[in-house]
Amino acid sequence: MINPQSVAILGAGAWGASLANLAAANGHHVRLWSRRGSETLEAVLTNAQIVLSAISMKGVRDVASQVQSLQASPTTIFVTATKGLDPQTTCTPSQIWQTAFPNHAVVVLSGPNLSKEIQQSLPAATVVASSVATASESVQLVFSSPRFRVYTNSDPVGVELGGTLKNIIAIAAGVCDGLHLGTNAKAALVTRGLTEMVRIGNFWGAKTETFYGLSGLGDLLATCNSPLSRNYQVGYQMAQGQTLTETLANLPGTAEGVNTCEVLIQVAKQQKINIPITEEVYRLLKGEVTPRQALEELMLRDIKPEYDY
Repeated sequence: MINPQSVAILGAGAWGASLANLAAANGHHVRLWSRRGSETLEAVLTNAQIVLSAISMKGVRDVASQVQSLQASPTTIFVTATKGLDPQTTCTPSQIWQTAFPNHAVVVLSGPNLSKEIQQSLPAATVVASSVATASESVQLVFSSPRFRVYTNSDPVGVELGGTLKNIIAIAAGVCDGLHLGTNAKAALVTRGLTEMVRIGNFWGAKTETFYGLSGLGDLLATCNSPLSRNYQVGYQMAQGQTLTETLANLPGTAEGVNTCEVLIQVAKQQKINIPITEEVYRLLKGEVTPRQALEELMLRDIKPEYDY
């Protein structure tokens, strides 16, 4: 390693620990912070050149505020690896970090990255995106390895939303498999789900092509097809007859799609964005429809062209 970096990872869950291991294996100086850990946030952040946040969405604003009070070096790069939307502001994690640190480079890291597979050293790829190209290239060097291929991208909003929005579609995919509806139904659901993601992303200013990359389609395929996905498990277990409360109580970690769905419905109503799959997932999570009723609502919608030109 020619130029070892000092990396602070905030969040010691499965995802944060996986990223810490990847950076450490490349010879970087890695410090890991957790609310329940013994080290203080100040100690972990001392001289950090890269600060990566892998905490759950509900803690992002609070932690960003704490970090802000500790005064980072002007050259520190902030990386966010959280997938979700803030329920109070509807902001993405990168928007929260950029607001807290307006003069710093903020990089989004997202892709088809199931933590358990990365911990097993199985091959994977991800995307790092920023409006500051040199920042994403620096982060790319820190995490790239023969088992973890890192691509750069100049559309941070699209990369971030791809990883966030696919969680809602993964809940729907879990329902599809839980009801044993077959491959045709699942393929149609995931394809139309991607169209919905693009529609929302375009409203936020994201590029359409980003959603056909690793952080969009790639992450969508991973989470819609793997029992390791917590969001997939929410849909699957509910289709098997469990309530949302029962399902969430048995999950190892947070299913960010549940909160994201609620925030997205707020935005869609205000902006009149058509998101039928998200609407049915929302109604299912609220207990307004059964999994089968949600499916029937989608199938009985008015017939239309595949694309609106």
